[in-house]
Amino acid sequence: MHKKSLLISPQELASHLDQAGRSGLSIVDASWTMPAEQRSPRAEFEAAHIPGAVLFDQDEIVLPGSALPHTLPTPEVFAEAVGKLGIAQTDTIVVYDSKGLFSAPRVWWLFKTFGARDVRVLDGGFPAWQAAGLPVEAGPAEPRATTFTPSFNEEAVVFLPEMREIVASQSEQIADARASARFTAEVPEPRPGLRSGHMPGASNLPFDKLIEDGRLKPQEELRRVFAESGLDLDRPIVTSCGSGVTAAVISLALAALDVENTRLYDGSWTEWGSQSDTPVETGAASSRSA
Repeated sequence: MHKKSLLISPQELASHLDQAGRSGLSIVDASWTMPAEQRSPRAEFEAAHIPGAVLFDQDEIVLPGSALPHTLPTPEVFAEAVGKLGIAQTDTIVVYDSKGLFSAPRVWWLFKTFGARDVRVLDGGFPAWQAAGLPVEAGPAEPRATTFTPSFNEEAVVFLPEMREIVASQSEQIADARASARFTAEVPEPRPGLRSGHMPGASNLPFDKLIEDGRLKPQEELRRVFAESGLDLDRPIVTSCGSGVTAAVISLALAALDVENTRLYDGSWTEWGSQSDTPVETGAASSRSA
């Protein structure tokens, strides 16, 4: 298997299935759905998944006691949880989700942030796997526990105090992955108790503009989308969304373009919009110089 690629095709992964769960290959189902969808990723996993895969529960592998969804866990919490899933930081880790490209990038980002050496996203996700007629299996995963030794990259994450400074100083670009109607406050937030709108100075880049048929668009198309959103790939970019999941789709697209000066705001709008004193704008983003 070619090392250090960002994506892996279903066919290439299928050629290595006999290594899953051993020989340094871990396959991770990172499916997650919005609560309003009333779907169960665990039930869907147990109905059908890639042979040898384990389920990464994005509602459980979080900071204990946090009032926010998907809060970044401590290195110790993350390491204990993924170690129980049989994943080591030295593995080649392949992440996929049930929608093609939606929640897998968040788990790709988590593994990278906690020091995993080789993390790929399955190109086209589980839909592409099924469309190719590749094998699936049912039932719960039965991983062999191992040790994941974390190495936390603090520079990959922005927390609320620094986000306040970034917004106040406009020192870094902010790429908001939410749908345009949420960004402009034309529709209310799906989570109760949140103000509507966006952070002052943010650019709106709905994550689905980066995707076609469940896959990242080609590089030239990605560059065009970023340019149309007013984002300068030569300047630092902080990604954000509703709860820190689809922000990672932008992060993945930036990685595909070899853009390194990028970070993710973990609390995202669920945190920012719930504060009483954070500045909020509504309407379309104002034009600003690069």
